[in-house]
Amino acid sequence: MSGWAIVAIIAIVVWGIVQTAKAKAGIISDEDGNETYIGTSDAATKAEAEAMRAEMQQLRERLQVLERIATDNNSLDARERARISAEIEALRGTDTPVSDSGIPLTTAPQEKEQSQ
Repeated sequence: MSGWAIVAIIAIVVWGIVQTAKAKAGIISDEDGNETYIGTSDAATKAEAEAMRAEMQQLRERLQVLERIATDNNSLDARERARISAEIEALRGTDTPVSDSGIPLTTAPQEKEQSQ
């Protein structure tokens, strides 16, 4: 075999190795020679993508809970519920005020005049 034949065989083998590596990495070439990344579809990549989706779903749920905590106690309805709850507790005459909204409650019951 001549030296040029050996060089040609080595070049073809190296070209084949490079093309195989590109295919495994998810890189394809069109007829114009433009390379495009299409991704891989092996089991490890799919498992990793599924794990990321599950984690994103958990983070979204946690964010919704935090948003609800941040907004529920600061809304007008929550303040009104806390005020009504405080009035009920004051009318009952309990010494320990009940508050779930962080709004301080008065412990002295308000006296109302009753008209008869």
